[in-house]
Amino acid sequence: MDVNSSFGILSWIIFGALAGWVASMIAGDNARQGWLGNIIVGIIGAFLGGIIFGFLFGGGQFTLGWNIGSFIAAVIGAIILLFILRMFQGRT
Repeated sequence: MDVNSSFGILSWIIFGALAGWVASMIAGDNARQGWLGNIIVGIIGAFLGGIIFGFLFGGGQFTLGWNIGSFIAAVIGAIILLFILRMFQGRT
């Protein structure tokens, strides 16, 4: 798999914060997650969403950038991550 990214570290943080915030609002976790949680979930969700969409829509290469497709993939990946985390938190 080949990943192309035009993101710098600040872009990853901003993009992750936005994607994580939207995902946490959709999943209902916004009140207890906080801004740092949103950033972390959004960045990991962007990576997870990119991998999922890469497998679903062909090709072993995906590009992360500031566009609506990347944002949707990041939000979907973050929502999936939040539901996975919720499953593990329920077991404790």
